[in-house]
Amino acid sequence: MKVGILLFDDVQELDFVGPLEVFGIASTLVESMGVLTVSKDGRPVRGRYGLRVQPDYAFNNCPPLDLLIVPGGKGARLHARNDKETLDFVKAHAVKRPIASVCTGALVLAEAGLLNGKRATTHHSAIDTLRQYAQVKVVEGARFVFEDGVSTSAGISAGIDLALELVRKDFGDKVATEIVEVMEYEKHPVSLI
Repeated sequence: MKVGILLFDDVQELDFVGPLEVFGIASTLVESMGVLTVSKDGRPVRGRYGLRVQPDYAFNNCPPLDLLIVPGGKGARLHARNDKETLDFVKAHAVKRPIASVCTGALVLAEAGLLNGKRATTHHSAIDTLRQYAQVKVVEGARFVFEDGVSTSAGISAGIDLALELVRKDFGDKVATEIVEVMEYEKHPVSLI
């Protein structure tokens, strides 16, 4: 399983680093697991709080992915959901493969039309913005939501719980529990929909 994490300027750091940690540890436990980062042009991106990251790939040379994670943050609200190339990349991935968002990454999925007719959640401060997409069935108070190959999670740290649940679904409780132990992570009480 190859997991890709989308990066863009002003991305919320924990939105992508949390899932990266979960899938990174999974790759040490499961031979077929791998995780990479991708941005529009492959150039370094600057996170919301200044972290600079060199993506592994650009859109034009990214290998096929089994799962794409779309994080949130100011960059999702202001840049990624308004960028045609980013939306095209996200839509192209989601044609036949699962996609997930963390926090306001749900706004990118909504703008791409991937949440039409589906239940979805996002950071509590962006619920009203998500409601502006009339075809999205907004769910408040859920840590994450799964529907028809699309997963969305609430704010920031919920991305860790979402990633752990995705690992559990694909590789079982034993692998997910081992990751929690390695991270010394205390799982949030999950309201799963």
